[in-house]
Amino acid sequence: MIKRLIDKLWRKAAPAPAAAPAAPRIPLGKRVEVPAADHGIDPSLVDERAVRVVRTLQEAGYQAYVVGGAVRDLLVGRRPKDFDVATDATPEQVKALFRRAFIIGRRFRIVHVIFGRGRDHEVIEVSTFRAYLDSSEATQVGGNERTSKAELAGQAHAVDSSGRVLRDNVWGPQVEDAARRDFTVNAMYYDPATQVVVDYHGGIGDVKARVLRLIGDPATRYREDPVRIIRAVRFAAKLGFSLEPSTAAPVRELGALLANVPASRLFDEMVKLLQTGHALASIEALRQHGLHRGVFPILDAVYDEARSTPQQQTFVKLALADTDRRVAEDKAVAPSFLLACLLWHDVLAGWQQRKAAGEHLVPALQQAIDAVFDARVGDISGRGKLGADMREIWMMQPRFERRQANTAFALIEQPRFRAGFDFLRLRADAGEAPAELAEWWEDFSLGDDDEREALLAAVRETQRSGPRRSGARRGAAAAGATPSVPVPVPADESRPAQGPGAGEGSDAATVESVADDAPPRKRRRRRRKPAGAAGAPGDTAGGGDAGDGSA
Repeated sequence: MIKRLIDKLWRKAAPAPAAAPAAPRIPLGKRVEVPAADHGIDPSLVDERAVRVVRTLQEAGYQAYVVGGAVRDLLVGRRPKDFDVATDATPEQVKALFRRAFIIGRRFRIVHVIFGRGRDHEVIEVSTFRAYLDSSEATQVGGNERTSKAELAGQAHAVDSSGRVLRDNVWGPQVEDAARRDFTVNAMYYDPATQVVVDYHGGIGDVKARVLRLIGDPATRYREDPVRIIRAVRFAAKLGFSLEPSTAAPVRELGALLANVPASRLFDEMVKLLQTGHALASIEALRQHGLHRGVFPILDAVYDEARSTPQQQTFVKLALADTDRRVAEDKAVAPSFLLACLLWHDVLAGWQQRKAAGEHLVPALQQAIDAVFDARVGDISGRGKLGADMREIWMMQPRFERRQANTAFALIEQPRFRAGFDFLRLRADAGEAPAELAEWWEDFSLGDDDEREALLAAVRETQRSGPRRSGARRGAAAAGATPSVPVPVPADESRPAQGPGAGEGSDAATVESVADDAPPRKRRRRRRKPAGAAGAPGDTAGGGDAGDGSA
């Protein structure tokens, strides 16, 4: 009686029945351990340093596996370019086990374990198993990483208003870590000690069927991280897989979400997409899904139908085909060289406009480059080494037309001469620079002292010959070049540059006809291969010091 009276006075509410836990939007899957006899991974393809990281973690009492794209590539018989490791150790625990290890990132805190030094160094990326948390359980902020820094401070799990994950640093079991990965083929774990693959979502079956499938509801997964839209296109082109229908369906509709992704991250994804070894296929896949315009400012410069010209499209296709060839031959690819190719015609248009307005040649080119960096690259890489290399490639182009002794000898000593020359060679192949000019520089760069002097003497003789000089200028103008020094072509034969292999032998005839008194020299020509064919020995296509992006 007294208890009921007290309850009534205090208006104590009856306890509500316990709510049933909400089913996760992403299926957690079931752990399946696949032995070596069934998956067929070749252990010799596994990087020894990744094995060392896994072994160190396991000996310290933690779980550790090679994970993600490396396992996917191993299953299709490829040697992965990058190896990632997943573990149940926290970033601080991982860092304590290695002498050269650094915790990086805010959105995802991971550890970079460094092996080697200089250009030969390798990074093994180690991440901690993460818990799957539904977006409804996360802290929601109105802006992004830059505009909402105060709200994000101290948050372990946060999303923006569109559902994009801004913070995801809640640790959990392996089964949840697999569920929060994007594609089934990227959600497998390989233990190099036991050679067992742990598969929660049928990834091995999808690899065999060559299908790319998102884990869970595709629209939800794309909203969590819109970059998955680009990754889907990139992986499909790289692996030759098809997008599973429900995975492909929301791509075009949700492409607008990419506008909320930081520009630096989109820039990195674009470089990766172009360096898969299937750049042409990747660009075509972007076009099929309506993503070739309005996503990457650099690609907008290439695929602006209102401004594009057949010559520009030919030049870009040659550059992309040459990049694909080099990747297939396991050669280095310089992002700076490829991006310089994509943006060249934007630079060229601005350069011509400024020259027409009365600006001198070199300042006009410098101003055009600055304008293109501001419009297409911004602060991502245009002010760093990547931008410096691009600038140097472009600034070399008018210098190639000044073939005086001092200029020529200084130019071939430039660290980026090979990249600048390869760029000139692509221009010649596309018909916008004289083929004879590229042939001359190839002979000069490969020749001995006598051969170089003969080439310079021939140019001097051509410059003294008035009719030949005017004819050469007309030929260069027809080719779309901006010559400051005439191109050595016969007086009665002015013609634009031709395709791969053009001018083979014609340059020799020209030199001998205008310099009969020059000392005889050996022809030391190295035949060029057209873009898409096997490269000549020593071919570097971008300067040889290229860094290559992870795929």
